[in-house]
Amino acid sequence: MSKSADLVSLIQARAGDTPPRIGLVLGSGLGHLAEAVEGVSIDYSELDGFPHASVSGHNPKLVIGTLEGVRVAVFGGRAHYYERGNPAEMRVPLEVLKGLGCEQLLLTNAAGSLRDDIPPGDLMLLNDHINFSGSNPLIGEPTDARFVPLSEAHDAGMRAELAQAARDEGIDLKEGVYCWFAGPCFETPAEIRAAKIFGADAVGMSTVPEVILARFFGLRVAAVSVMTNMGAGLSSESISHEHTKAMAPLGAAKLERILRRFLRAQG
Repeated sequence: MSKSADLVSLIQARAGDTPPRIGLVLGSGLGHLAEAVEGVSIDYSELDGFPHASVSGHNPKLVIGTLEGVRVAVFGGRAHYYERGNPAEMRVPLEVLKGLGCEQLLLTNAAGSLRDDIPPGDLMLLNDHINFSGSNPLIGEPTDARFVPLSEAHDAGMRAELAQAARDEGIDLKEGVYCWFAGPCFETPAEIRAAKIFGADAVGMSTVPEVILARFFGLRVAAVSVMTNMGAGLSSESISHEHTKAMAPLGAAKLERILRRFLRAQG
């Protein structure tokens, strides 16, 4: 039996074998949402192959249960490429999610905005992405399944449902392109200018590897960014991780309303 199959059995023994409808990966400022789930919480440290997320602001637990009447699997933290140089850090968790019978994945993150009309505290629904990192979580995958088409990586149906949830909540949710940088350093002003030329609307250090892995496993996927700052050189604000953690809750409160409305619509 594979590692992921063993983990699926372990999780089902603890949380039951009813498949989750939706998987949620919570970024900075949203970790508390896992506490609202009525179900079973399992520390990543109990799940062989799950990352021991070391970024402050993340809560490394898997919570399986019900939120807004929908069976969910909530990942309270993620591992980032910059932590150990492995873009496939989230491969095992997402393979397990698929093994649990889940078909949809919703990702959230904190990001830097490149657009004046999406200021800090606002949200952006990803309609595409740019892999600026030069890496890929499927490097080394031996099968032809590694040639994953990404022309429609961000699921149009899920995006439409999230956009409707935002409208129902009276929240402005613009769409745009997210550019993945390797991190952990924040981008230079020159890199921000380059990203804008390439067509990016936001920059960040996560999410794209998970989108690629999700599509590899056949999961439908959508993602939303919480803007915590403007990109380097676009404002006079000081950019830091502490600033990110301080600003994330502003947009996270709006995103939580959208997520809850989105889930209620699934019932």
